[in-house]
Amino acid sequence: MGFTDLVSDAGLAILNNWLLTRSYIVGYTPSQADVTTFKAISSAPDAAKYPNAARWYKHIASFEDEFPTLSGDATKPYTAYGPEVAEVTLNPAKAPAAAEEDDEDVDLFGSDDDEEEDADAAKLREERLAEYRKKKEGKTKPAAKSIVTMDVKPWDDETDMKALEEGVRAIEQDGLVWGASKLVPVGYGVRKLQINLVVEDDKVSIDDLQDKIAELEDFVQSSDVVAMQKL
Repeated sequence: MGFTDLVSDAGLAILNNWLLTRSYIVGYTPSQADVTTFKAISSAPDAAKYPNAARWYKHIASFEDEFPTLSGDATKPYTAYGPEVAEVTLNPAKAPAAAEEDDEDVDLFGSDDDEEEDADAAKLREERLAEYRKKKEGKTKPAAKSIVTMDVKPWDDETDMKALEEGVRAIEQDGLVWGASKLVPVGYGVRKLQINLVVEDDKVSIDDLQDKIAELEDFVQSSDVVAMQKL
């Protein structure tokens, strides 16, 4: 029962018709029903052939980061969702003409005779969607951040490394947080400062930060980024 073989044209046609008057597989908000059905489709449906399924697929894709937190049973197979219809074998070798003949005997999507009921359902769905969009738009997207490991190299073994580190940490900027550090032996008594920092990508330029470090010319010979990764 429900949706089957969503990699075939026949399966996508059923899904497309199911979504003709619906924004989600079940209910009025995204749920695990949408997640399991979404994952059963190999790629985005052709918008020209399946406009309703393509619109739904693009919308559900926007929730991928939230899939684990959506309501519903994540273990429920996608074949359990969809219209309550007589089981139809979606055989890729079956000719379209034969499928059309079956349509005369099987009402796949239920009756649309009650226009007033459909209008009420559509109105309720749009109200729920408007509330959901308003709620989602109110959420603040977290700032993109990176953690960086940087080497700051002194002139020689006589450089005051404590003063060098204090000078580096004295550099303050919105979106910049200095972390742990250590002195790493280089050779011939010379040690470099290796320091971690977290930056907000939109606020802090690493190149500009290195220029500021280079201004500590009494202590700093150069600086290098050793590692960088997104948080």
